[in-house]
Amino acid sequence: HVQLVESGGGSVQAGQSLRLSCKLSGSHFDGRCLGWVRQAPGKMRETIAQINTGGRNTFYSDSVKGRFTISQVVAERTIYLQLDSLKPEDSAMYYCATRSGFCPERLMTIGEYFYWGQGTQVTVS
Repeated sequence: HVQLVESGGGSVQAGQSLRLSCKLSGSHFDGRCLGWVRQAPGKMRETIAQINTGGRNTFYSDSVKGRFTISQVVAERTIYLQLDSLKPEDSAMYYCATRSGFCPERLMTIGEYFYWGQGTQVTVS
């Protein structure tokens, strides 16, 4: 039973940084696509970053490219999302999601993820 637990959200001012983490348990860590998805109030969920576990392939949405960085520590079974140069429009609930099998050569849609964490709130003022 796959479990994903996010942490690291908070309230910050524009221009500041946060680092989110997502720890996977209950299943293998290797051979997965892991991603970060966010949902702002009144908006649809959007995939913003994804990574292949054990690999280097990363993909970002245009809205965060150059400001956010996804990374992983395999020994910790954890992925991270470094959020720099935060803007008020980055305020959202941030979710970690995964599926077995590597990511395609494009951002996954939310319907392609099988397992989800509970989310962590990021508020930028």
